[in-house]
Amino acid sequence: MDAERATGANPDGYSVARLCGVMGVGRSTYYSWLASRPAIAERQCAEDELAGMIREIHSSSRGAYGAPRVHAELRRKGHAINRKKVERIMRERDIRGITRRGRRHLTKQDTAAAPAPDLVGRDFTAARPGTKLVGDITYLPTIEGWWYLATVIDLATREVIGYAMADHHRAELVTDALKMAAGRGGLKPGCIMHTDCGSEYNQW
Repeated sequence: MDAERATGANPDGYSVARLCGVMGVGRSTYYSWLASRPAIAERQCAEDELAGMIREIHSSSRGAYGAPRVHAELRRKGHAINRKKVERIMRERDIRGITRRGRRHLTKQDTAAAPAPDLVGRDFTAARPGTKLVGDITYLPTIEGWWYLATVIDLATREVIGYAMADHHRAELVTDALKMAAGRGGLKPGCIMHTDCGSEYNQW
């Protein structure tokens, strides 16, 4: 039996030379491919194992982590993995993180209302706590839909001293936030509350 038939790659009895000729492939190319198969299988096994770790991290984040955070978590666990490799594996296996939208300002100017005086004079600093506050509303994406967050911030400490959340942005949302701030007992007589010209604030 010749060496070509001894390879076991031609169970139908055709010689490697004949098969390579039919396929238009050089025998050296075929033998190189044959020799590389164990290494390819080993790499595939390692990649499948890595994909399993990626899925575990992704699932633990409830689907929130994308490639950058998955890569960081792998490195934290001691795995020296190239980030592009993580990106490729996640792309090929359709593992996607959640793209979180940033908080956006919600209030819109009420053009029909008389403009309120700017009592802070565009000076958003304060020497003493409880003397100058600012308020705003932002909206947040959640699994339950959009929720609205009204905040009251003390300009002296930059601390949120009042807030309220609801599935609407009517005037009572900002009123509840202000009530929380007032309920803490730190507001001084003549305290100024600065907001934009949103319709929610003009309904006070």
